[in-house]
Amino acid sequence: MNAPFVPSRVAVRLADPGDRPALARFLADHPDTTAFHRLEWLDAVERSTGHRTHILLSEQDTTIRSVLPLHEAHSPLFGRALVSSGFAVGGGVVGEGDPALFAAAEELAVRLQCPSLELRGGPLPDGADWHIKQDSHAGFVNPLAADDDKQLLAIPRKQRAEVRRGLAHNMDVRIGRDAAARAMHYAVYAESVRNLGTPVFPKALFDAVMDGFGDDADILTVLHEEQPLASVLSLYHRGAVMPYWGGGVFAARTMRANDVMYYALMNHARARGCDRFDFGRSKSNTGAYHFKRNWGFEPQPLSYANWTADGAPPRDVNPLSPRYKAKIAAWQKLPLAVANRIGPFIARGLA
Repeated sequence: MNAPFVPSRVAVRLADPGDRPALARFLADHPDTTAFHRLEWLDAVERSTGHRTHILLSEQDTTIRSVLPLHEAHSPLFGRALVSSGFAVGGGVVGEGDPALFAAAEELAVRLQCPSLELRGGPLPDGADWHIKQDSHAGFVNPLAADDDKQLLAIPRKQRAEVRRGLAHNMDVRIGRDAAARAMHYAVYAESVRNLGTPVFPKALFDAVMDGFGDDADILTVLHEEQPLASVLSLYHRGAVMPYWGGGVFAARTMRANDVMYYALMNHARARGCDRFDFGRSKSNTGAYHFKRNWGFEPQPLSYANWTADGAPPRDVNPLSPRYKAKIAAWQKLPLAVANRIGPFIARGLA
């Protein structure tokens, strides 16, 4: 008589360097992997900011069932936290949402003295100690049109008129990955976020992402009379382009340079072989949220989970939080040189 079949137990452990080949294969094969799960992203964040990477594996019979990448973020201003993934709008578990995996993440947070644990997407835990948010942010993804003319016509009428106004200025569009492209992008982006009242991320983070992603990242800049007005660093992943770090100087608004930038990126991405435009996430009912809707993108709710060691509310690093209103107003008045000098030190903790 045959012995009864007993399912093998799911085991959870921390990955070690020897697991990288198996991890890379699992992430490459899984349909839910995002750009922010890729080892290139995890390595870039650790290398440029010092936030260590920890990867939890759920296995059954030595076969990987799920992966949870985490960054150990630390900051004298914002405290310590485990986040998946650092500086990303996505992350969380890839694969099965095993309860043992979430329990291991909690234990790791306690061991690393991180009182906060944040998962940005993926299967979510249902434990009583977890705070689940499903209406605070939305993502925006649309298919790309067949050619430039159809892409323009796919934009709703009012927004299409803004793009046409920008195109009438005959601005230059440059795409590159070299030092000149990176310098233009960082200068524009730093001024843009200062104007919004938030500190700029370290340039080393942008460089590390560009170096790690290789041809899967580039920079598109819109110039007028050789002056950069708008610039965006985009990521390419599985047929989708995501304009991730972008902005414009004050003159960009009157010239409609940002509108030209996104339209040009849509056409550039199609020429690269992309079929989708991922406009990224925005906080619900903000200016950015409505801007993306004006382009014809419908919001798709995103889900996040937060756990705290003492059950207290999770850490608040949202620049739109009322507690930062006065600080944002003061930051907007800083000279750009001062903001660029101290901003990266502060922003490093906003993983």
